[in-house]
Amino acid sequence: MPILGGRESVMNSSIIRNHPLPYPQCIPNMKVGSRWPKISIVTPSLNQGQFIEEAIRSVLGQGYPCLEYVIIDGNSSDGSVDVIRTYEQQLTYWVSEPDHGQYDAINKGFAKTSGDIMAWLNSDDKYTPWAFSVVADIFATLPQVEWLTTTCALTWDQWGRAVKWGARGGYNRRAFFKGSNLPNLSWHSTGWIQQESTFWRRSLWERAGSRIDDFFKLAGDFDLWARFFQHTDLYTVSSPLGGFRTYGDQKSIRHMETYVEEAKESFWRHGGQPYPRWESALRRFLHVSVMGDREMSRRRLPPWAAAILSRFHFFYPVKLCIWTNEGWRIDDGYIV
Repeated sequence: MPILGGRESVMNSSIIRNHPLPYPQCIPNMKVGSRWPKISIVTPSLNQGQFIEEAIRSVLGQGYPCLEYVIIDGNSSDGSVDVIRTYEQQLTYWVSEPDHGQYDAINKGFAKTSGDIMAWLNSDDKYTPWAFSVVADIFATLPQVEWLTTTCALTWDQWGRAVKWGARGGYNRRAFFKGSNLPNLSWHSTGWIQQESTFWRRSLWERAGSRIDDFFKLAGDFDLWARFFQHTDLYTVSSPLGGFRTYGDQKSIRHMETYVEEAKESFWRHGGQPYPRWESALRRFLHVSVMGDREMSRRRLPPWAAAILSRFHFFYPVKLCIWTNEGWRIDDGYIV
């Protein structure tokens, strides 16, 4: 029998042990009466009792005033359910029952939500304390942004410390389908899109099929990004939003080769065409010796140079959400 819990209404989340600061009723610079957009987070879990409480607290501890939080546990036997029960009054819904894997659990969880902004967080990862505030503010004030990720991907260690970060100049639809975000292969790539830091609008989720393809056991996130890119560009923000935890004998490390093979299958399925060898070598040279992990801003270029880069595809345009004293604005940059 499944173990059920939670409630079906949106909560004004407050977590006693974390004592989060209260959120204002309205987002700064928004119209009077505008509310924070509802954020829906799903956490799939199976026998992650060592880390799941830290993941839960990174969500509830945001103090975000319009949150749906769903946990789908795969019938854990290591004490995870006891941890989840501790927080069940602050959850929209939770259940512990056998499932058909991580992506089946995530799909099941999203079916219980209705938020305008969506994301999932695995039970051994966590968000930064300011993530939801930044994400909600950007989505509320920049309607052209349909999905968003960070350019500063964090890595947590076993004890939850941020021990590493990787900078990215940004992401581009054409570059994605040339293999730029599929590492460990023979062509030029600049790194993964970090799942733990990626958020999207429900309207995009619905246009992309309203589900993660659970044909994939590991690379369902990569396949979802491919489907999102078929509809719109990915915007970035330099603020760290979340991080991936590395420790001992975790599935994503042990099965990295399988992940890459599944991602390659998705890449080909969605029409990916990798760089020819000469172009890949040239891009690697420029990326390492000229640009590194930085983007080249249009604002720093003379108009003629920006026009040339826009016309030809050797440098790809990227969309950056930039904070100023007047609020958020969108800047254009270029990556190799």
